This record gives sequence, structure tokens and C-alpha cells, in this order.
Amino acid sequence: MPVSVHPAYRKTVRSILELQGIAIEEIDCPDGRLDVAALEKLDGEFTSLVVPQPNFFGVLEDVDALTDFAHARGALVIAVVNPMSLAVLKAPGQWGSEVEGLRGADIVCGEGQPMGVPLSSGGPYFGLLACRQALVRDLPGRIVGRTTDLDGKPGFALTLQAREQHIRRAKATSNICTNQGLLVTAATIYMALIGPEGLTRVAAQSMANTRKLRARLERISGVRALFPEQVHFHEVALQLPRPASEIIERLAAQRIVAGVAIGEEYPGLGDALLVCATETKTDDDIEQFAQALAAALD
Repeated sequence: MPVSVHPAYRKTVRSILELQGIAIEEIDCPDGRLDVAALEKLDGEFTSLVVPQPNFFGVLEDVDALTDFAHARGALVIAVVNPMSLAVLKAPGQWGSEVEGLRGADIVCGEGQPMGVPLSSGGPYFGLLACRQALVRDLPGRIVGRTTDLDGKPGFALTLQAREQHIRRAKATSNICTNQGLLVTAATIYMALIGPEGLTRVAAQSMANTRKLRARLERISGVRALFPEQVHFHEVALQLPRPASEIIERLAAQRIVAGVAIGEEYPGLGDALLVCATETKTDDDIEQFAQALAAALD
């Protein structure tokens, strides 16, 4: 698992797997993304490779090469995706070429909050999870499948609803609560209203706004992109001339959410600030943020 996976995800995985005797090998990403050449130098066998797209730094990974690398060694590919990005990026099921009879990620997971779920005091959230047919019986107990109605129109329905948490108790793998069900309903309504074209426009505008934000902030003395050669989705890491945590506090006093001080999780990255721009931001918003950041750095 590369260190470019969200730190909270990595901590959760470690908490779960360490008690099961499953070893986790974390791989450095000095250039902001996972390098296939570096992977090929690793010794020993592995069962799976986690591929974030985009990763925690907002950088796009070379998903095709990484998928082929894992499948050529008999390992599974676990994709961690931002679902909004899939409106403009290749679907995980299409990653890579056919190797050993397989193509694409084997397991896909991610956070569904970007799909029309408003944040309130840090939440709520809902996860999304999919896998190959061969692995479906190892998933939690509510699986949505595509089908057709009596008129031949496509639709979706719950195709597996095993209430195993009542039957298997401690051995159950599912824990579906009402709160998540409400959020899934909200996301379903959002996607139905905005449609495929709308999702594409939202994703494209997010990318465009992030490019504008980066270009404007790099005009501030001492501010530069941490990984300037990489392609980003709607987040970008910036190196600041002052501690990012200090800047975040200063801007918070002005009711501005500045971003995330990633040096707290990645000490080697120093005073780096992770910023994000979605489709909701205007040119005026970007200019206001840039001016506030410049003033906070003085």
C-alpha cells in the first residue's frame, strides 16, 4: 500500500489487519505517486496492491501500469477512488490490459460523499464497495445489481440482502446502518437529477478551478507546487514559506478553510498545504483566497 493513500485509510487498514497477522508493506512515493519501477525492485510475494485514484495529494496514478504489474504477479488490485473523478477518468474495471485473463481492478472502494451529500460537522459519509463476481460472497451483505424491468428498461435493485449480522453474529462481515441508507438515497437522487453529462461537467469544472487556483497561488512569493510535474484532479499540494498549520489558524480566524497541513502526517514534506477547488468555486472565490493567503504569509 503506497503512502499516497489517505492517512486515515492507512491507519484503519493497519488497525484491522495487524490483529489478523496480515503484513502491510508501505511504499514511499517521493514524486507524489507510486512508481512502477520502484515496485519491481521489491522482493517477495504479495497478495494485493492498493491503487488510489486520485491519491491523497490529488495526483493521478499510472493505473494501467500498476494494474498490469499486480496481475502479472498473481495479486489483486484494490482501487480507492473518488467517484466524482470517474466522470472524466477511466473506470477501474477498464484499468490496464488483459493479464492472466484479468483486466481492471478486482476490488473498488471509495467515499460517496462527493455525490451530493452535504457536510455537517465533519460528516456524515457513506462508503462504496464493488468487486468481481468471484469475490462477491466475501463482501458485506447488501449488493446492488443491474437488471431490467418488464418493459426491458435498465434499472438497479438489491440482489443480495443477507442479514448475516443477525445470523453469523461475530463472524458477520456486514454492518449497514440506517444513516448510510439515507445518504445513499440522497446520492441516488443527486445522480438522477444531474445525470451523466452533469457529472462530467462537475468533474471537469473542478479540475479547471484547481488549475486556476494553483496558477494564482504560485504567483505568491515562496509558494510552489509540491509535485509540479504531476497531473492533479481537484486537489494540489503546495509548499509554503511558513508552517502550514500556522497559516490554517490565521485564515480560520477569517472564516476561511485553508486546507490540510499534510506535513503533520508526512514530516518529510515540511510546510506543505493541501488545497482543493470544486465546481462551486468562482474566480472571485479563488482571488479572495489568494489574497488572504498572501496576507497570512506576510
